[in-house]
Amino acid sequence: MSSLAVGKADTAADAAPGTDRSRPPLRRRIALIPTVTLLLGALYCLLPVAWVVIAATKSGSELFSTFTFLPGTGFTDNFADLSAYRGGVYWQWMGNSALYAGLGALMSTVVSAFSGYALAIYRFRGREAMFNVLLAGVLMPPVILAIPQYLLLAKADLTDSYLSVLLPQILSPYGVYLARIYAAAAVPSDVVEAGRMDGASEWRIFTRVALPMMVPGMVTVFLFQFVAIWNNFLLPYIMLSDDERFPITLGLYTLLEQGANTPALYTLVITGAFLAVLPLVALFLVIQRFWSLDLLSGAVKS
Repeated sequence: MSSLAVGKADTAADAAPGTDRSRPPLRRRIALIPTVTLLLGALYCLLPVAWVVIAATKSGSELFSTFTFLPGTGFTDNFADLSAYRGGVYWQWMGNSALYAGLGALMSTVVSAFSGYALAIYRFRGREAMFNVLLAGVLMPPVILAIPQYLLLAKADLTDSYLSVLLPQILSPYGVYLARIYAAAAVPSDVVEAGRMDGASEWRIFTRVALPMMVPGMVTVFLFQFVAIWNNFLLPYIMLSDDERFPITLGLYTLLEQGANTPALYTLVITGAFLAVLPLVALFLVIQRFWSLDLLSGAVKS
C-alpha cells in the first residue's frame, strides 16, 4: 500500500502544472521556430494573392464599399468587360506574354543546357575564368543591362519588335549556372567515358546519355525563365511602343494608368491580374512531375 501511494504521488507530481516535466522540452520549442517562420512567410506571400482572387469577384461599386475579404458577385461581368475592352486586346497581350515567355524560356533552356554541360564536362583553358565571369553576370541586376541592350538593338533597327524582347532573354547567366551545377552532379564522368569508348560521338553522348539525366534540372531552368520573362516589365517597357506587342505586364500597367481617370477600369485591372496568374499556376502543376524523375533513368534506358 505504501509503495502504491508513493507511485500515485509521483505521477501527480509529474502531471502537476508548473513543473519542469509538464512543459515541452526546450529542443522541441526551438524546433517550432522554423515552422512558425515558414507559416508567417507563406501568409505574407499568399495574402496579396487571396486579395486579388477575392477582389476579382467584385463589381466596381462593391470594390470600395464592401469588406476586403468578402467575395462579390461581379466576376462574370468583369470578365465580359475585360474581354470586350478595345476589341479583346487583353487576350492579345496574354498571347504576346505566352510567346515571349514560352519561346524565350525554351531557347534559354537549350542554350543553358549546352553551356552548362560544356562547362561541367569538358576541360579547357579559361574554363574557370569563364565561369567566374558567369557568376558576375548572375550577380548583376537586369536593370543595369536594359539600356545597353536597347542601344544595341536600336543600332540593329530591331526595337519595337518581338525580337527586341526575345533576344535579350535567350542567354541567362543564372540558367547557365544552374545547368553547370546540375550537369556536374547528375552526369557521371564514367558514363561519358564509357560512351566515348563505345565509339559514340560527343553529340550522341549529350543527346542520348547526358540530356535525359539533366531533364529535372532543365525543367527547373525552364520554369524559372518562364516566370521571369512572364513577369518582366522593364525590358518591354523600354523596347516596345506599339501596344499590340505589349506583354500582359505592360498592358495592365497602361490599363492602370487609364484607371486614374476612369475608376471603372480598376476592376478590369484586378480581373486581368488574376487571370494572368493562372497560366503560371497551371504550368507549375503540369511540369512538377518531371522533378521526380530518377537522375540515372536516362542512362539506363539509353
